[in-house]
Amino acid sequence: MDFSYHYLLNNGPEFYFVTNLDAPRKRIVKVDNILSDTIVWTEVIPEGSDVLSSAHAVRNDLLVVEYLKDASDTIRLYTQSGEFIRNIALPSIGTVGVSCKRDSPELFFKFISFLYPGTIYREDLTDPSTSSPAVFREATVPGFSPEDFEAKQVWYPSKDGTQIPMFLVSKKNLARNGDTPTYLYGYGGFNISLTPSFSASRIIFVQHFNGLLALPSLRGGGEYGKAWHQAGTLGNKQNVFDDFQGAAEYLIKEGYTNSSKIAIHGGSNGGLLVAACANQRPDLFRCAVGAVGVMDMLRFHKFTIGHGWTTDYGNPDKAEDFEFISKYSPLHNVPSFEAKSTGLANDHGGFPAYLLTTGDHDDRVVPLHSLKLIAEVQHKLGHHSSQTNPLLIRVETNAGHGAGKPTSKVLQEAADVYTYMGWALGAKFT
Repeated sequence: MDFSYHYLLNNGPEFYFVTNLDAPRKRIVKVDNILSDTIVWTEVIPEGSDVLSSAHAVRNDLLVVEYLKDASDTIRLYTQSGEFIRNIALPSIGTVGVSCKRDSPELFFKFISFLYPGTIYREDLTDPSTSSPAVFREATVPGFSPEDFEAKQVWYPSKDGTQIPMFLVSKKNLARNGDTPTYLYGYGGFNISLTPSFSASRIIFVQHFNGLLALPSLRGGGEYGKAWHQAGTLGNKQNVFDDFQGAAEYLIKEGYTNSSKIAIHGGSNGGLLVAACANQRPDLFRCAVGAVGVMDMLRFHKFTIGHGWTTDYGNPDKAEDFEFISKYSPLHNVPSFEAKSTGLANDHGGFPAYLLTTGDHDDRVVPLHSLKLIAEVQHKLGHHSSQTNPLLIRVETNAGHGAGKPTSKVLQEAADVYTYMGWALGAKFT
């Protein structure tokens, strides 16, 4: 079944649902009399150009609907008949989480963004024509002043001409001198959307390395619905790598940075992204950090839950899938100094300063992926006189894929990763 229904509310036998039936970006429908022999469906809020993330009933007669618009959340207010009332005001681009009760006019929502650690707002919708959200509770970070920074969204063309959105976070009035230490992060898979969120470690990179944080919304994610996801899966997976490489090329072209000042980072499916891009364009990045990545794409489905990923990657046991998977599998496509046009003949140390991280008890993406890849990279490149960048792996003991990791281990890993990136980029901590 390729469609679903999620219960929203009911007025007696009149039921409301959120569905993706005939609407990849979702819509809201109702059944006028679900107990009748003849069920009549009515569309309440049709599918729009933005992805409907969730919907909530409030004040007995209103609907609060969250939409994902250009990888950032918006909140819209409707009547139960589907009449649009207005947008709920938000501070900036960001991510929201709504909480409300059907029989209460109170609306609460949490807002978080690159520069907002987390603020809870309250709005009384007794009279929605005049109400506005007010701060209910606000988190602050000592030593961090949001007004000293800026977050914006830009667009750039990928290899096939598709326009890709990207968030950029930096200090205000960042000089485009082509020399800014740049932290480029990506994921691009499994219909997962990367929306604005607050990260203390990333802000430290921006603040103390005077750096630039860049997060492109790669195909394969869920930022624009089903079609965007499918454009980065199976035989289209190369689009994701092209999108990521295109982000680096855009930042260089626009004068933000240069290839010797770019570090790329990603985890899990994002670790695959980092490793594949380092293989394909070693000249484009100075540093590559792949965390708990899927690196052996010809055998990933044979370990623990790897078989569940064939919906995005394909099945390498099938000849037609093997054809495209084998072309980007990180383990099987490490470049060689002997081959021509690999990008290794560059002026910043050959293959990027490499750091793979894994956990010895990771039962989601088993550590053999990272262990095999670092062995291949060191064997193939480590002996060459032109390879001056280090090729390393960091194995966390008594640790898994990441969820539930103790704060102490999170801090230790972050310190190691950001120290390594800063060193590789020649960034000065101030």
